[in-house]
Amino acid sequence: MRDVIDNTIAQVGTVLLGKEPRIRLALACLLSRGHLLIEDLPGMGKTTLAQALARVLGLSYTRIQFTSDLLPADILGVSVFDKNSASFQFHPGPIFNQLILADEINRTTPKSQSALLEAMEEQQVTVEGATRPLPTPFFVIATQNPNNQGGTFALPESQLDRFLMRIELGYPDPVAERQLLRGEDRRQVLNRLQPTITPAQLAALQDQCQQVKVAEALLDYIQRLVAYTRQAPEFAYGLSPRGALALLACAKSWALLEGRGHVVPEDVQAVLPAVVEHRLRETADFSGHGAAGLTQRLLSKVDIIG
Repeated sequence: MRDVIDNTIAQVGTVLLGKEPRIRLALACLLSRGHLLIEDLPGMGKTTLAQALARVLGLSYTRIQFTSDLLPADILGVSVFDKNSASFQFHPGPIFNQLILADEINRTTPKSQSALLEAMEEQQVTVEGATRPLPTPFFVIATQNPNNQGGTFALPESQLDRFLMRIELGYPDPVAERQLLRGEDRRQVLNRLQPTITPAQLAALQDQCQQVKVAEALLDYIQRLVAYTRQAPEFAYGLSPRGALALLACAKSWALLEGRGHVVPEDVQAVLPAVVEHRLRETADFSGHGAAGLTQRLLSKVDIIG
């Protein structure tokens, strides 16, 4: 399985140059059965990452462009009266795919944003009183532009918490950017990608993540991290139990990606920023964008050994 994982990461890396740590985080999010939020400026490769993952993982894929006039029915589907059968027939929306790219999710209204809540939490949707299951695996990658840009609607905390991770791609380093400038169009490279993993292998990897061993001392470390966020005055509020579980699940997935069957503190530290920064807020920062400093303070103040 290690060769399969490394090949998957390498294939995505041929399209998204110089971003292997971010690709690993995205894959860890999927293996943890979570959902991913990518926040960055336009043109940084957010959509490319989602498309590349869908291709190498062999998942059914759809892109939903979130705009101000998008309605929940445009996402979930709608029943239409069929005169031949004299009954209403449900026409499923784009949500009924394995990998959903919710592009620029914060450019639509909160009503349409909320259409994803049940799907992300329970892997099902309820439309017109009928509950319908979604395919397995079900992975939402949402992108959003910074909230200080025009035409955006900030995601409420309840929806942010549905995302297991939030990452930024950032600018490429000079070597990767030169390769990007001198190389062929990324869309052509993307079109050549082939699946590197079967659905059965992906399901097996997700199951293996749950079997990764966690020592009591490691659980103590996670609990100390969580407790510090709840007690230190610079935190407006602490991590919830869901946040603690998310940190543990992602640490297990990261350990598996690193080829280990047990979690070490470095696994927790590797995933901590992506897992907690969208769940924390500094007391004096009403914008909610000072969490990166809080994470660094958290790592420096909480000892690995209690």
